[in-house]
Amino acid sequence: MRRIARCCEERLDFMAVTAMNRPDFRTISDFRRRHLSALADLFLQVLRLCRAAGLVQLGHVAIDGTKLKANASRRMRQTEANLAAQVADWLERADQHDAADDAEQGSCRGDEMPAWVRTKQQRLDRIRAAKAVLEAEAKQEPSAAAPDGPGPSSGMQAYGKPNRSADGGPPDRAQRNFTDPDSRILPTRDGFIAGYNGQLAVDAANQIIVSHRLVTNSGDADGLIPLVDAARAALGRKPTEISADNGFASEANLEALAERRVEAYLACRRGRNRDEPEASWRRRKKQPRMIAMAAKIKRAGYRSRYRLRKQVVGPVIGQIKHARGFRQFLLRGLDKVRAEWALLCSPQSSEARRLALTEPGWHPGIRAPAHYSDRLLGIRLCPTRSRKSK
Repeated sequence: MRRIARCCEERLDFMAVTAMNRPDFRTISDFRRRHLSALADLFLQVLRLCRAAGLVQLGHVAIDGTKLKANASRRMRQTEANLAAQVADWLERADQHDAADDAEQGSCRGDEMPAWVRTKQQRLDRIRAAKAVLEAEAKQEPSAAAPDGPGPSSGMQAYGKPNRSADGGPPDRAQRNFTDPDSRILPTRDGFIAGYNGQLAVDAANQIIVSHRLVTNSGDADGLIPLVDAARAALGRKPTEISADNGFASEANLEALAERRVEAYLACRRGRNRDEPEASWRRRKKQPRMIAMAAKIKRAGYRSRYRLRKQVVGPVIGQIKHARGFRQFLLRGLDKVRAEWALLCSPQSSEARRLALTEPGWHPGIRAPAHYSDRLLGIRLCPTRSRKSK
């Protein structure tokens, strides 16, 4: 909010939008908080404008997900016993210096709890409250959880099954964040973060985001069909082709895409198994669609339509996280973060629409001259080049 307020004083494009007004950053923050739901609906409005302008063709849609940090720290993991020992030690030290404190306090009573002890005591109370929530969650049936909610806490589920200790309570690895209880511990290339998993479906014609989704679990397989159905609900028709990485591949997803008559290009092999023959997949003997999909992509080689995924959805995620520098949410709570994610996806589609309508010969992911740097929202195209198929 402070950056927007500063831009309203320094940048001509912002001054034109605000009619030379200079709103305070608190005013901008209150406006966003008050109209968060309405701002989240801007994504559908921009998407319909792109469809009316003929920028969305739904010929090929690429899907991918990315991990984004929550507005919380994952280091809040001190145990109850350690904090209780620290609090007891500090209280004992406070009693020993009580006489000296009385002399220094003057007109004050002198028996107030010091701020440095009160902070630790508050953290101890929060740890005990989080522990009580985990214990209540351990007693709750997994089917009783809301399907669109934050899901099980970190460590309460392993390989898709409930994870409990020997006595039926939460396991030792169970965690619940104090700052943002809806965030979850997610693995990334750089380690683990407390955050969310944002998923996108991008149209290949002009890199328009046609649907988005945000969840708390690191798995992507459950998001493929909701993204396809959301694009169909927003635009009135289904995509012709879908490409996604192996995180979205499953026998159920391939069957669902076949029922919807959507041509699928999903990577079904991981790591070293990528070059192994189909006969070596012992765990996939009962998954004929997965085996057939892997053979389909391998047979096409460099000419496979699967190659479109990297040059369609990859640059969009790069523009969001690198060019615009968005790597951490500002709001807390699943509902607010989902609205922030929807608001974040709206400028991305509007910028692609602006370039496609105003810049002749522009094509996403092929060229990115320097003068394409942002004039409104700090968006810059990634400097990628197209390569001929070998």
